[in-house]
Amino acid sequence: MQRRNFLSLSSFGLTAFTLPKLNFPLINGPVKKPIVIATWDAGIAANKAAWLILKNNGRALDAVEKGVMVIESSISCCVGLGANPDRDGYVTLDASIMDENYNCGAVACLQRIKHPISVARRVMEKTPHVLLVGEGAQQFAIAEGFALEPEKLSPEAKKAYENWLKKSEYKPIINIERTEGGNAYTPTLVPSKLANGEWNHDTIAMLALDSAGNLSGSCTTSGQAFKMHGRVGDSPLIGAGLYVDNEVGAAAATGQGEDIIRTSGSHTVVELMRQGWSPEQACKMAVERIAKIKGAKAKDIQIGFIALNKQGVYGAYGLQKGFNYAICYADDKNILEDAKYLLPA
Repeated sequence: MQRRNFLSLSSFGLTAFTLPKLNFPLINGPVKKPIVIATWDAGIAANKAAWLILKNNGRALDAVEKGVMVIESSISCCVGLGANPDRDGYVTLDASIMDENYNCGAVACLQRIKHPISVARRVMEKTPHVLLVGEGAQQFAIAEGFALEPEKLSPEAKKAYENWLKKSEYKPIINIERTEGGNAYTPTLVPSKLANGEWNHDTIAMLALDSAGNLSGSCTTSGQAFKMHGRVGDSPLIGAGLYVDNEVGAAAATGQGEDIIRTSGSHTVVELMRQGWSPEQACKMAVERIAKIKGAKAKDIQIGFIALNKQGVYGAYGLQKGFNYAICYADDKNILEDAKYLLPA
Protein backbone atom coordinates (compact mmCIF):
# COMPACT_ATOMS: atom_id res chain seq x y z
CA MET A 1 0.00 0.00 0.00
CA GLN A 2 1.33 3.42 -0.91
CA ARG A 3 2.24 5.59 2.06
CA ARG A 4 -0.14 8.34 1.01
CA ASN A 5 -3.09 5.97 0.82
CA PHE A 6 -2.15 4.41 4.13
CA LEU A 7 -2.09 7.80 5.83
CA SER A 8 -5.40 8.68 4.25
CA LEU A 9 -7.04 5.49 5.49
CA SER A 10 -5.45 5.90 8.92
CA SER A 11 -6.82 9.41 9.17
CA PHE A 12 -10.28 8.13 8.25
CA GLY A 13 -10.04 5.44 10.89
CA LEU A 14 -9.08 7.89 13.60
CA THR A 15 -11.92 10.18 12.64
CA ALA A 16 -14.40 7.34 12.64
CA PHE A 17 -13.56 6.34 16.20
CA THR A 18 -13.14 9.82 17.69
CA LEU A 19 -15.60 10.40 20.50
CA PRO A 20 -18.05 13.27 19.97
CA LYS A 21 -17.35 16.47 21.84
CA LEU A 22 -19.29 16.81 25.05
CA ASN A 23 -21.16 19.86 26.23
CA PHE A 24 -19.55 21.41 29.28
CA PRO A 25 -21.87 22.05 32.23
CA LEU A 26 -21.64 25.68 33.28
CA ILE A 27 -20.98 26.38 36.96
CA ASN A 28 -20.36 30.12 37.07
CA GLY A 29 -22.62 31.02 34.17
CA PRO A 30 -21.37 31.98 30.71
CA VAL A 31 -18.53 34.48 30.73
CA LYS A 32 -17.65 36.34 27.57
CA LYS A 33 -14.08 36.01 26.41
CA PRO A 34 -11.45 37.25 26.95
CA ILE A 35 -10.89 36.09 30.51
CA VAL A 36 -7.89 35.45 32.78
CA ILE A 37 -7.57 33.53 36.05
CA ALA A 38 -4.57 33.37 38.39
CA THR A 39 -3.73 31.71 41.70
CA TRP A 40 -3.76 33.53 45.03
CA ASP A 41 -4.36 37.22 45.64
CA ALA A 42 -1.10 38.03 43.89
CA GLY A 43 -3.23 37.18 40.87
CA ILE A 44 -5.02 40.52 41.18
CA ALA A 45 -1.89 42.44 40.17
CA ALA A 46 -0.93 39.80 37.61
CA ASN A 47 -4.40 39.89 36.07
CA LYS A 48 -4.23 43.67 35.63
CA ALA A 49 -1.18 43.34 33.39
CA ALA A 50 -2.64 40.40 31.50
CA TRP A 51 -5.96 42.16 31.00
CA LEU A 52 -4.31 45.15 29.30
CA ILE A 53 -3.26 42.73 26.56
CA LEU A 54 -6.45 40.68 26.41
CA LYS A 55 -8.87 43.62 26.23
CA ASN A 56 -7.01 44.93 23.18
CA ASN A 57 -7.46 41.62 21.36
CA GLY A 58 -3.97 40.47 22.29
CA ARG A 59 -2.85 36.88 22.34
CA ALA A 60 -3.39 34.78 25.45
CA LEU A 61 0.25 33.66 25.34
CA ASP A 62 1.48 37.26 25.64
CA ALA A 63 -0.99 37.92 28.43
CA VAL A 64 0.08 34.98 30.62
CA GLU A 65 3.74 35.88 30.19
CA LYS A 66 3.36 39.58 30.98
CA GLY A 67 0.95 38.92 33.81
CA VAL A 68 3.22 36.72 35.91
CA MET A 69 6.25 38.90 35.16
CA VAL A 70 4.67 41.46 37.50
CA ILE A 71 4.99 39.01 40.37
CA GLU A 72 8.49 37.93 39.35
CA SER A 73 9.51 41.58 39.68
CA SER A 74 8.08 41.94 43.19
CA ILE A 75 9.56 40.91 46.51
CA SER A 76 7.83 37.83 47.89
CA CYS A 77 8.62 34.65 49.76
CA CYS A 78 8.31 32.30 46.81
CA VAL A 79 8.38 33.99 43.38
CA GLY A 80 11.31 35.69 41.68
CA LEU A 81 14.84 36.53 42.75
CA GLY A 82 13.65 38.25 45.93
CA ALA A 83 12.22 34.98 47.23
CA ASN A 84 13.47 32.74 50.01
CA PRO A 85 16.47 30.57 49.11
CA ASP A 86 17.04 26.84 49.28
CA ARG A 87 18.77 25.31 52.32
CA ASP A 88 22.19 26.15 50.84
CA GLY A 89 21.28 29.82 50.50
CA TYR A 90 20.65 29.96 46.73
CA VAL A 91 17.48 31.26 45.07
CA THR A 92 16.55 28.84 42.29
CA LEU A 93 13.63 29.54 39.98
CA ASP A 94 11.25 27.31 38.01
CA ALA A 95 8.78 28.32 35.30
CA SER A 96 6.72 26.93 32.44
CA ILE A 97 4.55 28.28 29.65
CA MET A 98 2.25 26.64 27.09
CA ASP A 99 0.32 28.01 24.11
CA GLU A 100 -2.75 26.98 22.11
CA ASN A 101 -0.79 24.72 19.76
CA TYR A 102 0.73 22.38 22.38
CA ASN A 103 3.98 24.31 22.19
CA CYS A 104 5.58 24.50 25.61
CA GLY A 105 8.80 25.54 27.29
CA ALA A 106 10.20 25.44 30.80
CA VAL A 107 13.22 26.10 32.99
CA ALA A 108 14.13 24.64 36.36
CA CYS A 109 16.72 25.41 39.03
CA LEU A 110 17.56 28.64 37.19
CA GLN A 111 19.70 31.12 39.13
CA ARG A 112 20.35 34.87 38.79
CA ILE A 113 17.81 35.51 35.99
CA LYS A 114 15.00 37.92 36.81
CA HIS A 115 12.26 36.56 34.55
CA PRO A 116 12.31 32.77 34.27
CA ILE A 117 8.91 32.81 32.54
CA SER A 118 10.41 34.71 29.61
CA VAL A 119 13.33 32.30 29.42
CA ALA A 120 10.81 29.44 29.36
CA ARG A 121 9.10 31.09 26.40
CA ARG A 122 12.42 31.38 24.57
CA VAL A 123 13.04 27.67 25.21
CA MET A 124 9.65 27.02 23.60
CA GLU A 125 10.19 29.27 20.62
CA LYS A 126 13.90 28.95 19.92
CA THR A 127 14.95 25.42 20.84
CA PRO A 128 13.79 21.89 19.98
CA HIS A 129 13.48 21.18 23.71
CA VAL A 130 10.82 21.66 26.36
CA LEU A 131 12.87 21.89 29.55
CA LEU A 132 16.30 23.33 30.34
CA VAL A 133 17.73 23.15 33.85
CA GLY A 134 20.44 24.60 36.06
CA GLU A 135 23.62 25.88 34.49
CA GLY A 136 22.43 25.01 30.99
CA ALA A 137 19.28 27.08 31.44
CA GLN A 138 21.35 30.00 32.70
CA GLN A 139 23.78 29.76 29.76
CA PHE A 140 20.86 29.77 27.34
CA ALA A 141 19.30 32.79 29.04
CA ILE A 142 22.53 34.76 28.86
CA ALA A 143 22.97 33.84 25.18
CA GLU A 144 19.44 35.16 24.60
CA GLY A 145 20.35 38.52 26.14
CA PHE A 146 18.98 38.13 29.66
CA ALA A 147 21.03 39.96 32.27
CA LEU A 148 22.85 37.97 34.93
CA GLU A 149 21.73 39.51 38.19
CA PRO A 150 23.93 39.73 41.32
CA GLU A 151 23.88 36.62 43.48
CA LYS A 152 22.53 38.03 46.70
CA LEU A 153 19.46 37.60 48.85
CA SER A 154 16.89 40.30 49.31
CA PRO A 155 16.88 41.77 52.84
CA GLU A 156 13.62 39.96 53.58
CA ALA A 157 14.91 36.62 52.31
CA LYS A 158 18.20 37.04 54.16
CA LYS A 159 16.38 37.60 57.43
CA ALA A 160 14.05 34.62 56.86
CA TYR A 161 16.99 32.39 55.95
CA GLU A 162 18.97 33.39 59.04
CA ASN A 163 15.96 32.62 61.21
CA TRP A 164 15.51 29.26 59.52
CA LEU A 165 19.16 28.35 60.03
CA LYS A 166 18.70 28.54 63.79
CA LYS A 167 16.71 25.29 63.71
CA SER A 168 17.01 24.20 60.05
CA GLU A 169 13.55 22.69 60.11
CA TYR A 170 11.97 21.69 56.82
CA LYS A 171 8.31 20.96 56.43
CA PRO A 172 5.44 22.07 54.15
CA ILE A 173 3.79 25.30 55.23
CA ILE A 174 0.08 25.15 54.57
CA ASN A 175 -1.31 28.16 52.72
CA ILE A 176 1.91 30.13 52.75
CA GLU A 177 0.61 31.26 49.37
CA ARG A 178 -2.34 33.04 50.94
CA THR A 179 -1.44 36.65 51.59
CA GLU A 180 -4.55 37.93 53.31
CA GLY A 181 -6.93 36.71 55.98
CA GLY A 182 -6.41 35.07 59.32
CA ASN A 183 -6.72 31.43 58.27
CA ALA A 184 -3.24 30.92 56.89
CA TYR A 185 -0.87 28.76 58.90
CA THR A 186 2.34 30.76 58.73
CA PRO A 187 5.03 29.86 61.28
CA THR A 188 7.30 32.59 62.56
CA LEU A 189 10.15 31.13 60.51
CA VAL A 190 8.40 32.53 57.44
CA PRO A 191 6.71 35.84 58.28
CA SER A 192 3.21 36.51 56.97
CA LYS A 193 4.30 40.03 56.14
CA LEU A 194 7.54 41.27 54.66
CA ALA A 195 9.66 44.02 56.18
CA ASN A 196 8.21 46.54 53.72
CA GLY A 197 4.68 45.76 54.91
CA GLU A 198 3.63 43.77 51.86
CA TRP A 199 2.01 40.38 52.21
CA ASN A 200 3.82 37.25 51.16
CA HIS A 201 2.59 35.08 48.30
CA ASP A 202 3.77 31.97 46.50
CA THR A 203 3.60 30.26 43.12
CA ILE A 204 1.75 32.33 40.56
CA ALA A 205 -0.06 30.29 37.91
CA MET A 206 -2.19 31.92 35.22
CA LEU A 207 -4.59 30.78 32.50
CA ALA A 208 -6.12 32.97 29.81
CA LEU A 209 -8.66 32.71 26.98
CA ASP A 210 -8.28 35.47 24.39
CA SER A 211 -10.83 37.09 22.09
CA ALA A 212 -9.83 34.70 19.30
CA GLY A 213 -10.87 31.79 21.51
CA ASN A 214 -7.35 30.50 22.18
CA LEU A 215 -5.99 29.34 25.53
CA SER A 216 -2.53 29.66 27.07
CA GLY A 217 -1.04 29.21 30.53
CA SER A 218 2.00 30.06 32.65
CA CYS A 219 3.46 29.17 36.02
CA THR A 220 6.47 30.61 37.87
CA THR A 221 7.95 30.04 41.32
CA SER A 222 11.07 29.77 43.43
CA GLY A 223 9.58 26.66 44.96
CA GLN A 224 9.49 25.72 48.60
CA ALA A 225 11.60 27.84 50.86
CA PHE A 226 14.71 26.12 52.22
CA LYS A 227 14.26 23.09 49.94
CA MET A 228 17.19 20.81 49.13
CA HIS A 229 19.43 22.37 46.49
CA GLY A 230 18.35 21.07 43.11
CA ARG A 231 14.80 20.21 44.15
CA VAL A 232 12.26 20.80 41.40
CA GLY A 233 8.53 20.90 42.02
CA ASP A 234 5.55 20.68 39.71
CA SER A 235 5.63 24.23 38.32
CA PRO A 236 8.05 23.67 35.39
CA LEU A 237 6.69 20.22 34.53
CA ILE A 238 4.16 20.24 31.71
CA GLY A 239 1.21 18.09 32.72
CA ALA A 240 1.89 18.55 36.43
CA GLY A 241 1.93 22.27 37.25
CA LEU A 242 0.44 23.38 33.93
CA TYR A 243 -1.39 21.94 30.92
CA VAL A 244 -3.24 23.48 27.99
CA ASP A 245 -5.42 21.70 25.43
CA ASN A 246 -6.99 24.25 23.12
CA GLU A 247 -9.85 21.91 22.23
CA VAL A 248 -10.89 21.45 25.84
CA GLY A 249 -9.39 23.80 28.40
CA ALA A 250 -6.41 24.58 30.60
CA ALA A 251 -5.41 23.91 34.20
CA ALA A 252 -2.67 24.89 36.61
CA ALA A 253 -1.67 23.93 40.11
CA THR A 254 -0.21 25.30 43.31
CA GLY A 255 0.77 23.72 46.60
CA GLN A 256 2.80 20.63 47.46
CA GLY A 257 4.54 19.96 44.15
CA GLU A 258 5.58 16.37 44.80
CA ASP A 259 1.96 15.27 45.17
CA ILE A 260 0.88 17.19 42.09
CA ILE A 261 3.66 15.55 40.08
CA ARG A 262 2.75 12.00 41.08
CA THR A 263 -0.80 12.48 39.81
CA SER A 264 0.01 14.58 36.71
CA GLY A 265 -2.37 17.00 38.33
CA SER A 266 -3.06 19.64 35.69
CA HIS A 267 -3.27 17.10 32.87
CA THR A 268 -5.72 15.13 35.01
CA VAL A 269 -7.93 18.19 35.40
CA VAL A 270 -7.93 18.83 31.64
CA GLU A 271 -8.75 15.21 30.85
CA LEU A 272 -11.65 15.31 33.29
CA MET A 273 -12.94 18.41 31.50
CA ARG A 274 -12.61 16.51 28.23
CA GLN A 275 -15.00 13.93 29.66
CA GLY A 276 -17.52 16.69 30.20
CA TRP A 277 -16.95 17.71 33.80
CA SER A 278 -17.10 21.39 34.68
CA PRO A 279 -13.81 23.13 35.56
CA GLU A 280 -14.67 23.24 39.26
CA GLN A 281 -15.75 19.61 39.38
CA ALA A 282 -12.63 18.53 37.47
CA CYS A 283 -10.44 20.39 39.99
CA LYS A 284 -12.32 18.78 42.86
CA MET A 285 -11.88 15.28 41.45
CA ALA A 286 -8.14 15.84 41.02
CA VAL A 287 -7.90 17.04 44.63
CA GLU A 288 -9.88 14.02 45.80
CA ARG A 289 -7.46 11.71 44.01
CA ILE A 290 -4.50 13.27 45.83
CA ALA A 291 -6.32 13.12 49.16
CA LYS A 292 -7.02 9.42 48.65
CA ILE A 293 -3.35 8.72 47.90
CA LYS A 294 -2.11 10.74 50.90
CA GLY A 295 -4.59 9.32 53.36
CA ALA A 296 -4.08 10.69 56.86
CA LYS A 297 -1.11 12.75 55.67
CA ALA A 298 -3.37 14.90 53.47
CA LYS A 299 -3.98 17.20 56.42
CA ASP A 300 -0.31 18.22 56.37
CA ILE A 301 -0.28 19.68 52.85
CA GLN A 302 -2.20 22.07 50.64
CA ILE A 303 -3.11 21.54 46.99
CA GLY A 304 -4.98 23.94 44.75
CA PHE A 305 -6.06 23.77 41.11
CA ILE A 306 -7.49 26.39 38.78
CA ALA A 307 -9.12 25.55 35.46
CA LEU A 308 -10.59 27.36 32.48
CA ASN A 309 -12.52 25.63 29.71
CA LYS A 310 -12.93 26.53 26.06
CA GLN A 311 -16.22 28.27 26.80
CA GLY A 312 -14.58 30.69 29.20
CA VAL A 313 -16.05 28.99 32.26
CA TYR A 314 -13.64 28.87 35.19
CA GLY A 315 -13.33 26.87 38.37
CA ALA A 316 -11.00 26.06 41.24
CA TYR A 317 -10.74 23.74 44.21
CA GLY A 318 -8.43 23.30 47.18
CA LEU A 319 -7.52 20.46 49.48
CA GLN A 320 -7.82 22.68 52.55
CA LYS A 321 -9.42 25.98 53.43
CA GLY A 322 -7.38 29.03 52.47
CA PHE A 323 -6.80 28.69 48.72
CA ASN A 324 -7.98 31.69 46.75
CA TYR A 325 -7.71 32.88 43.16
CA ALA A 326 -8.29 35.99 41.06
CA ILE A 327 -10.54 36.16 38.02
CA CYS A 328 -10.74 39.07 35.52
CA TYR A 329 -13.05 39.47 32.53
CA ALA A 330 -13.66 43.24 32.38
CA ASP A 331 -11.98 46.50 33.37
CA ASP A 332 -14.04 46.58 36.56
CA LYS A 333 -14.18 42.82 37.13
CA ASN A 334 -10.91 41.69 38.70
CA ILE A 335 -12.21 39.67 41.63
CA LEU A 336 -10.60 37.59 44.36
CA GLU A 337 -12.58 34.45 45.20
CA ASP A 338 -12.14 31.78 47.86
CA ALA A 339 -12.01 28.29 46.45
CA LYS A 340 -14.15 25.50 47.82
CA TYR A 341 -12.14 22.87 49.67
CA LEU A 342 -12.24 19.19 50.51
CA LEU A 343 -11.05 18.66 54.09
CA PRO A 344 -13.07 19.97 57.02
CA ALA A 345 -11.76 23.21 58.47
